[in-house]
Amino acid sequence: MIPYGKQNIDEEDIKAVVEVLKSDWITTGPKVEEFEKAIANYVGAKYAVAVNSGTSALDIAVGALEIPEGSEIITTPFTFVASSNCILYNNCRPVFADIKKDTYNIDPKEVAKKITDKTKAIIYVDYAGQPCDIDELKEIAEDNNLYLIEDAAHAIGAEYKGQRIGSFADLTEFSFHPVKHITSGEGGAVTTNDEKFYEKLKMLRNHGMDKSIKERFGPNAGYKYDIKLLGKNYRITDFQCALGLSQLKKLDGILAKRDDIVKKYNEEFSKIPEITVPYVKSDVKSAWHLYTMLLDKKIDRDKFFASMRSKGIGVNVHYIPAYHFSYYKKFDINPADYPNTEEVFSRIITLPLYPTMTKDDVAKVIESVKEYIKGAQDG
Repeated sequence: MIPYGKQNIDEEDIKAVVEVLKSDWITTGPKVEEFEKAIANYVGAKYAVAVNSGTSALDIAVGALEIPEGSEIITTPFTFVASSNCILYNNCRPVFADIKKDTYNIDPKEVAKKITDKTKAIIYVDYAGQPCDIDELKEIAEDNNLYLIEDAAHAIGAEYKGQRIGSFADLTEFSFHPVKHITSGEGGAVTTNDEKFYEKLKMLRNHGMDKSIKERFGPNAGYKYDIKLLGKNYRITDFQCALGLSQLKKLDGILAKRDDIVKKYNEEFSKIPEITVPYVKSDVKSAWHLYTMLLDKKIDRDKFFASMRSKGIGVNVHYIPAYHFSYYKKFDINPADYPNTEEVFSRIITLPLYPTMTKDDVAKVIESVKEYIKGAQDG
């Protein structure tokens, strides 16, 4: 099986983890801070706070806003459900805005329509690694006194108008799950340029505690601390951060390999009328977390899915819109109100994309797709 995504762990990564396992600190130690500084430096932000997952990062990002319970936060329905779950975790209400037909990112015009007196923030997601229309979203936020959270779980290394993603919004979230560009096993981070948010984020990942482990360690440290916020245990280990650091050093090469595979896919699939290849705006650089394409309506997507899986091609569908899930039925959301999301969802398919794919892997994917489309035409 050629999966849609896969981690790449080499001997350097293993060595980095082993060194930490042999050290005195295996959690909440110096490697965490080193990883945080490296992330902040890479994306061009002042601060970064590392946590145990991208979902945890989203949770504390919303928590750091300290907005009233019952507030509304606008987001996209066309992404992994963590992007809306994090709103619910903080006793707020997710309000969905439809996506654009070309990039599948949230549509700023639809966002503007959803703003009410209860709206306090916007969470926009850089779908598949392509940055959203950030300038338009920032203008909407400024005009309506709203916070901006950028869900860049797909987009580390991506660029918007020549600048890396990571410091445009009030808070930006990254994910280091194994299918992402770099991994720390599980893991995530929030970046920000706001010192007040930075201090809140650190407390929220560690039970709301006002003192770090570092401040409570050593012969001169006291035992007293305070709990200032209702935080959680979202701490990440030192050996995870050692892995993340090792991976981060290779990120630019990883991005280049992904881009090379995408070019091969686009070259072949753009020749096929029944396939719409991904559209990328001229003012952005995609990080290519996913390679998604749209199948013509006369091609049954689900049959295509099953056929590819039977041939060992690990295709997937990204994503089932959040409002389709049972838990979200309580919000009485009508799918017909999101025509672009519904249209894209009905036709989209994700092909394998990861840097260790061989030429033979890529060729097999391409030929398998071509064979199916030809067979569908003949049939």
